[in-house]
Amino acid sequence: MNLLFSATFLCYILATAAYVVFFFSQNKKIRLGARSIFFVAGVLHFIYLIVRYVAAGHTPLTSNHEAVSFFALTITWAFLSFRWRHQVKNFGTFVSPVVTLLMLVAVLSSKHIKELPPALQSNWLPVHASIALMAYGFLALAFCGGIMYLLQEREIKKKSFGLFYSRLPSLDALDSLNHHCLAIGFPLMTLGIITGSIWARQAWGTYWQWDPKETWSLITWFIYAALLHQRLTVGWRGKRAAIMSIIGFSAVLFTLWGVSFLLSGLHSYVG
Repeated sequence: MNLLFSATFLCYILATAAYVVFFFSQNKKIRLGARSIFFVAGVLHFIYLIVRYVAAGHTPLTSNHEAVSFFALTITWAFLSFRWRHQVKNFGTFVSPVVTLLMLVAVLSSKHIKELPPALQSNWLPVHASIALMAYGFLALAFCGGIMYLLQEREIKKKSFGLFYSRLPSLDALDSLNHHCLAIGFPLMTLGIITGSIWARQAWGTYWQWDPKETWSLITWFIYAALLHQRLTVGWRGKRAAIMSIIGFSAVLFTLWGVSFLLSGLHSYVG
């Protein structure tokens, strides 16, 4: 199992290196190689989680290693599914480093399989946790699109058409990318909160307890709800939407890690 995980991590590193080389060289053969390696990494990663599921006897989403690893997998397949239907220049150059960094965190986290606490012994575990992490995967793509938008806009405003201008999509294309990812990620996040509330009712007898994880999930939801509301009613586009996507993803990361390690609560067993 460890060998499979190491092979997956190595493929992500190679894919990231290939995407970076392509970004500078714009050699299409290198881009094809990067995509192929990234796809292989995604397949190996999926197999690794299946093997871990069999070894653990439960859905591998109950430790930091498992949660981060699954988070990286959702970003990978969100990207591959998006890339299958849409063309966004050099998107992989920005997405693959995020996945590799998450996998590095998973590498440095304990891979020990822990006994499942009573509160987690529920069929809602795979439903709630996988939906929430899939939402985070698409919101991570919106974050990458936001970074690309700000870099592109900076060069256009300064009329300094350097490294990024010719390598990044137009501002309209990046704004469409942002909207597309939010349109998928936000409903999934909403569904994740709803399923978590139903699970909480079964586990602890109440739908909501203002636990730090629940509270920060709600704060994150309000950030993205405000962004979508402004897009639909006031016509927010471009830079403001990109910045809000970056802020929202910061809240996602804090909900995933900051709450687990800095704030005590009902979700403190995630470690």
